[in-house]
Amino acid sequence: MAVTFELSPRCQELHRRLTEFVENDCLPAEEIYESQVGQGDQRWKVVPPIIEELKKKARSLGLWNLFLHKGYPEGPSLTNLEYATLCEITGRCPRIAPEALNCSAPDTGNMEVFAKYGSPEQKRKYLVPLMNGEIRSAFAMTEIAVSSSDATNIEPRIERVGDHYIINGHKWWISGAGDPRCKVFLVMGKSDPDNESLYMQQSIVIVDAGTPGVEVVRPLTVYGYDDAPEGHCEVKFTNVKVPLSNIVVGEGRGFEIIQGRLGPGRIHHCMRAIGMAERTLDLMIARVTDPTRRTFGKILARHGTIAADVAKIRIEINASRLMVLAAAEKIDKVDAKGALRDIAMAKVMVPNMLQKAVDLAIQAFGAAGVSQDFPLARFHAAARALRIADGPDEVHIQQLARYELFRGDTIREKHEAIKARKARTSASCSRGGNFHVCVTV
Repeated sequence: MAVTFELSPRCQELHRRLTEFVENDCLPAEEIYESQVGQGDQRWKVVPPIIEELKKKARSLGLWNLFLHKGYPEGPSLTNLEYATLCEITGRCPRIAPEALNCSAPDTGNMEVFAKYGSPEQKRKYLVPLMNGEIRSAFAMTEIAVSSSDATNIEPRIERVGDHYIINGHKWWISGAGDPRCKVFLVMGKSDPDNESLYMQQSIVIVDAGTPGVEVVRPLTVYGYDDAPEGHCEVKFTNVKVPLSNIVVGEGRGFEIIQGRLGPGRIHHCMRAIGMAERTLDLMIARVTDPTRRTFGKILARHGTIAADVAKIRIEINASRLMVLAAAEKIDKVDAKGALRDIAMAKVMVPNMLQKAVDLAIQAFGAAGVSQDFPLARFHAAARALRIADGPDEVHIQQLARYELFRGDTIREKHEAIKARKARTSASCSRGGNFHVCVTV
């Protein structure tokens, strides 16, 4: 597929503005943010004040809700390709920049669900305050008791009783559920478990965070990081009662919704990962070229293994970026469902690239690389988790292999046709002396 990556003048201006905002405002605020996160139980009750200051500035700069692509009237009319280039910049400061722009998961995916499938009342009640950055949200899909990489395994029941739905289920790794600003869950469960189609059994319902029966059991950690105040939590839904109007688009539409939600979201994760990799490489280069840091009589960059690692990281970052931009462009042309092959390739390649890049950088930093003084340890945890989140590597590889192997019959027919043509050509050759005179038919 030809890839042009033509960016509009408006996107180029946003690129410049966002780069300055991240470098001059977000990165210097990282230590302030961490110092303002509460201690103990307060980690789940305190929102660092610095984030609200940054949100106000981002909004004044026109750097707000950039993720919602031009198919939605509520968005800034950027293409997925254009947003992908901006998303990479926020990845340089993943803890702060995405939220400062109101472009952080899981809110971005949830806002897109409301924008695409929500009723006018659902948009008024949830989409508007989410887009204003007044509340946050959670998407409850992954489960504790089953292998959630196969979403047909999802067990929670969404039962219709009179004019309400009753929800019972046990979820975990629910991002955003620990945030005191989280006011709404989108919950996936089975509303029709006896449906002949495994992909029509599921529905998604809206559950207000304060509804009786919703219990945030505990925050979970990723290699010790709890990502407070948002967190990734274990959540139980016990006889949770919501009105029928809280169904999203209709019963049995759960798979349709998550496919539309997860495709662009995976690209967002990948582009932020590339931004993290770029910052990782910058940190590594600054470290190994520091004239004050020497081993065996020379700076680190003069050691062949270090120099080779820098070159390898650069190659893999550039290759990964092209992969993701191609997938984003494909989504723009044929939507997320039509771009599944490209999304799968990017989702496998990029987190593995980031994990490898960070690992090499940590090795160059030595003990400092695994400390809290640099972001590398957190980046490494994020990269490893991303190889599981939004579908593990194995699921995407299996899906990609299925796409490729589906072409088997066509490829064999093509090869048989070539073989037959060669046979006809050979049969038409006539010998003459010590050379062949061949007539092509």
